[in-house]
Order: sequence, then C-alpha cells, then structure tokens
Amino acid sequence: MLDQARARLGERARYLVGDLTAPLPVGPWDAIVSALAIHHLADHDKADLFARVRDALAPGGVFVNAEQVAGATPALEDYNLRRHELAARELGTDDAEWEAAVERMRHDRKMTVRWHLARFREAGFSDADCLFKEHSFAVLAARA
Repeated sequence: MLDQARARLGERARYLVGDLTAPLPVGPWDAIVSALAIHHLADHDKADLFARVRDALAPGGVFVNAEQVAGATPALEDYNLRRHELAARELGTDDAEWEAAVERMRHDRKMTVRWHLARFREAGFSDADCLFKEHSFAVLAARA
C-alpha cells in the first residue's frame, strides 16, 4: 500500500511505518491516514491510538481511517459476512481460499461505526463522521 501511495503522491507526502501501540512520530501533522490496520488492535488500544492521533494533529488536521467495521447487530454482521463471501466468490475465490479468509477474520477485532465515532469524540475530535460504508468496510474521518 505504501508503494501505491508513493506512486500517486510522490514526495508530496511523508511515509512512516510503525507499531500502532507505540508513540507516534512527533507532529504536528496535517493528516493521519490508516487503512485496514486498526481493527487488529484491542479496543482499549484503539481508543488510546485515537487520542494519540488527535494529539499529533495540527489544529484543523484530519484523521481518516478506512477500516473493517462490525455490523450494528448480530444479524447485520451475519449479512455483511454473507455479502463478503458472495463478492469474493464472484471474483473467483474457491472453497479453500474462502475458508482461509474466514480463519484470518477470526483474529479481527471489529467494532461498529457508532463505537468508532464515540471514541473519536472522546479523544477530542470534532466533525467525526462515517463518510462511506459498504457492508463491513467503512471510511471514518474526524477533524482536530
């Protein structure tokens, strides 16, 4: 993903790789973006990260998190999983590939959009919202 970002943005952005539970690089930053990573953290570590991200942003800076999220109810979570499988099958995923994906997903620690937005507000963000959601994938954003 970083290679793709570099190809699109070149030297207009700075790229850092690190442990999401470790201290963040000293800011202030105009934007902090994450994609498909934070759902691997324990819930308290997610909330702690959101607070550290807020502190690292410049006034008016934005945090964008493209993430896997849980369905709002168990029935919706089941529906999202069925839609995920259908989409994967349409792309040619066979039984073995799907079973491997299901096994990997057992390690995910997804939370609902509502949970994320509440943690953003607790961390001191304003203008927190879900900008896009399709089944279990959402783009959440907030302003410092």
